[in-house]
Amino acid sequence: MDFSKAPNARKLQLCRTYFYAGFALLPFVWAINVCWCFEEAFRKPPFPEQSQLKRFVIYSAVGTLLWLVAIIAWIITFQTNRTSWGATADYMSFMIPLGSA
Repeated sequence: MDFSKAPNARKLQLCRTYFYAGFALLPFVWAINVCWCFEEAFRKPPFPEQSQLKRFVIYSAVGTLLWLVAIIAWIITFQTNRTSWGATADYMSFMIPLGSA
């Protein structure tokens, strides 16, 4: 889809839809929203819907970063404590590595 050819109202509608879709535990939709709408929100000449578009792009970027931080924190926590958690960690694992470092 060529986002630049869409009318401004449609751009805002798509941006809003992608922002709310991100709340369905789909943070990659927020990342896509930022990639698609950043140019229109921050680098194009001003248009009436641009302030709302900027708001949704910024919120999508913040949501993406929060999810990224949470996922990295969980990975670090799980990998460093997996062996001490015993059977509980084994139930959470798809593949059970042998031994510990």
